[in-house]
Amino acid sequence: MNRNERAKFVIEKLESLYPETPIPLDHKDNYTLLVAVLLSAQCTDVRVNQVTPHLFALADNPNDMAKVPVEKIMEVIRPCGLAPRKSQAISDLSNILIEKYNGQVPDNFEALESLPGVGHKTASVVMSQGFGVPAFPVDTHIHRLAYRWCLSNGKNVEKTEEDLKKIFPKDIWNKLHLQIIFFGREYCPARGHNIDLCPICSMMGRKNEKAPKK
Repeated sequence: MNRNERAKFVIEKLESLYPETPIPLDHKDNYTLLVAVLLSAQCTDVRVNQVTPHLFALADNPNDMAKVPVEKIMEVIRPCGLAPRKSQAISDLSNILIEKYNGQVPDNFEALESLPGVGHKTASVVMSQGFGVPAFPVDTHIHRLAYRWCLSNGKNVEKTEEDLKKIFPKDIWNKLHLQIIFFGREYCPARGHNIDLCPICSMMGRKNEKAPKK
């Protein structure tokens, strides 16, 4: 298969497996989505969804969160890892949203990426899942699978995002990135992966795979 044929096969296979793509992180609005995505760094979505009900019981909007001591936030989110840094970021960004954006999550990449603890991937998730703006957030699953499927050379996540945006239609980015994540978790793990049993890799995966760089 050439690259375009590979992309077409991926689209068709993932659409058959995952016609619906619910957002994995529980949230009720763009603020709670932003906080949940921030917490998901180096943490599973399952763990985040266990923690956020307790955090949002304390505060589920910037005005209330800004009043919660950082130490209290840290105590609640500790199971997500990196608690000191994440708790400070949640407190700081809540104050910035109040001061600069009238308590609302901004709807552009530049403003989002200027917030504490918010990098390009987090901003991409919020833009795509919160505002419906086409974006292609690349997490470890997508980075790994793009390399396995010979859709990117795996040099880094920035290059992977660039490659995938070139080959896949823009109007399916938001759904497709979730489909790839779901597939990676169910069929295509980093370790113990059996290429012959994988619905996609069995057709077009790399036979001599080396782990891609991040």
